[in-house]
Amino acid sequence: MRLGLVIDLDVCVGCHACAIACKQWNASGMTGALTDYEPYGAEPSGVWFNRIRSYEVGEYPTSKTINFPMSCMHCEDAACVTVCPTGASYKRAEDGIVLVDQDKCMGCNFCSWACPYGARELDRSTGTMKKCTLCADRIYDLNLAVEDRQPACVLTCPAHARMFGDFDDPESAVSRTVRERSGYQLMPELGYNPTNHYLPPRKAKPIPTENLGKPGFKEKLKTFVNKVVKR
Repeated sequence: MRLGLVIDLDVCVGCHACAIACKQWNASGMTGALTDYEPYGAEPSGVWFNRIRSYEVGEYPTSKTINFPMSCMHCEDAACVTVCPTGASYKRAEDGIVLVDQDKCMGCNFCSWACPYGARELDRSTGTMKKCTLCADRIYDLNLAVEDRQPACVLTCPAHARMFGDFDDPESAVSRTVRERSGYQLMPELGYNPTNHYLPPRKAKPIPTENLGKPGFKEKLKTFVNKVVKR
């Protein structure tokens, strides 16, 4: 198996629900609690496995906001694993998930510097590196219903912008979707062969403004926007 995520950039609304669900699930688990520093102070910070960047692309009236969630890509040839001096960072042969052994990690930051995706964060409270685990402690939990054996970020996404599955299976939902929607890897030129894929945003259509101010325009505009959203 080669487990990973597909993220639809055309659907993601940047609500950060995936990041919050990830934070909540990992309050305890295989990597230990995700900590926060001065949550009510002047400079709150903390460890996050998911972060969402937002960009404005194009020019009015065809401009569009693109929300770009990023986490560990679980690369096939993971540089973070290669540079780790203690063997704390490793890639599982059975499912391709990249993990960090908290007992071996000494917090040297080599893996963080090697990762081009900024997926690793040092937990100052433990002195160890932490990252997305694809909720490995959840997806194999036989006490959960089959439909619930997915990463917390996938289950919580209100826009259904995230999919989880096996990329080694050409007929899996993630594999088919990547083929049909021309899904792509992030920075494939680096040669790490990241497992996670992104679906490109569709081209924005211009909002008709020639009848602005005329009777009935607001109702027509509302209908137009609803059609675009449904697509």
